[in-house]
Amino acid sequence: GLCTILAPVLLPRLPGWMDPLRTETPDEVNTMHSGITRIGTLLAAAAFLAAGTTGCASLNKTQKGAIVGAAGGAAVGGVVGKYAGSTTKGAIIGAVVGGAAGAVIGHRMDEKAQELEAKLPGAKVDRVGEGILVTFPSGLLFDFDSDAVRGEASHNLNTLAESLEKYDNSDLLIVGHTDDVGTESYNQGLSERRADAAANYLRARGVRRSIRTVGRGEDEPIVSNATDEGRSKNRRVEVAIYASEEFRDQAASQAASR
Repeated sequence: GLCTILAPVLLPRLPGWMDPLRTETPDEVNTMHSGITRIGTLLAAAAFLAAGTTGCASLNKTQKGAIVGAAGGAAVGGVVGKYAGSTTKGAIIGAVVGGAAGAVIGHRMDEKAQELEAKLPGAKVDRVGEGILVTFPSGLLFDFDSDAVRGEASHNLNTLAESLEKYDNSDLLIVGHTDDVGTESYNQGLSERRADAAANYLRARGVRRSIRTVGRGEDEPIVSNATDEGRSKNRRVEVAIYASEEFRDQAASQAASR
């Protein structure tokens, strides 16, 4: 199928120097934009991996993780994050290790995603690469124009904290987003404060692992801001859950011993 054809052709050509949260040097930028062929390849691979291909429909997330990571997940993560407009997806796919180790991680993430989906009402839970993306509508966690976690949000965040403690081998990236109402600078600050507030809540509930936070303001809308419904969807907090470095090492050792 197309998946079998594209994977070995596109993926090995991806450079391994992209990190969705890092600013490239001028030399790296020049390299990144050195030719239409390279960019075309990167974008094609990003679309192939992020959106899925007809021939890949039969693969589960665990199998896709094994294919993606074996070819260079950091590069794909950079492409998804920078070109598809999703910092969280870029971070998750950028942490992919792939191969047999990626299959081990993917199986564990499958279990965690199923649990979170059943226990987080109102939140959207997606499996991405070898990780999980949890999206909370801002209204579920915060009052309008506020960065204080609502009392009603305690169930969702407490449940997330409990799950993270049960599966204590993952790292987090929390990203705040707003609509485009108001000034860009105000929205940027609000998104940062909301990401920090969610992270601090989880830490206060005993989550002890790496939690990075970032605000993207109005820069990464998922739909148009032209309607009230669209603006409501764009106001959100995303939590990227991906394997910690320790877990990646453990998975690699486990895969090697088989």
